[in-house]
Amino acid sequence: MSTIRRINNVSCQWPSRPNGLIEIIGGSYISIKPEITYKRLISSFLQRNFAVHSWSYVPNFDHQLQANQAWKQFRQSKKVLEKRVGLIPKSIRLGHSLGCKLHLLAPDGGRNCDGLVAISFNNFKADKSIPMLGRMSQRLNLQTEFSPSPNETFNLIREHYEQINNLLIKFKNDNLDQNNILLKLLKSRRSDKSDIMRLNGNHLTPVSVGLREKLLKTNSQNASKYEKIDQIVERTTNWDI
Repeated sequence: MSTIRRINNVSCQWPSRPNGLIEIIGGSYISIKPEITYKRLISSFLQRNFAVHSWSYVPNFDHQLQANQAWKQFRQSKKVLEKRVGLIPKSIRLGHSLGCKLHLLAPDGGRNCDGLVAISFNNFKADKSIPMLGRMSQRLNLQTEFSPSPNETFNLIREHYEQINNLLIKFKNDNLDQNNILLKLLKSRRSDKSDIMRLNGNHLTPVSVGLREKLLKTNSQNASKYEKIDQIVERTTNWDI
């Protein structure tokens, strides 16, 4: 495993001569230590000689602010990497769950990357994402919603997101996934090349192996989950974009 360098909130892991760069934003509350919870995913990219930058964050209600912060810090980290190894031939953004939304809201509209991998995208209202919030807001007569709201998010994607290369990954047993809606929206744009990849698994398939290894302090193999992660990595690193 390569040495982990911290640049702001970005965990950076670099091969000596990377073939490309993967910028990862994970899901809510499991991305405080993405180098642990996405350990297998990151390791698989490193084995294929891709540098990996993963953003650490705690979600809040202002998703646009967090999208801007992630984009800015990824940009700074990429500059440090390129100063070390030269220009990166391929740069791919990868999001899981809420991380997909944050990448889609990046202020450059996806122009400064070669493509986006969106795993288990979801864009629910705050009271569905945080059930207790719905009960409290009703009791206290509060109006609480993410910014941008789900409808505003879809409008922003439609009007401002420019990246045409998008690989959406949907798991069979994932009731939180909204990639079918996202695919329809992306396909409505001119010249769009978005595609969807369907795999067996659930919403936590990309993270549960690394999470289990940390919590249970075990390296027990889970061949099925490893296989799904390796399929994602293989498709991403061999993506003809």
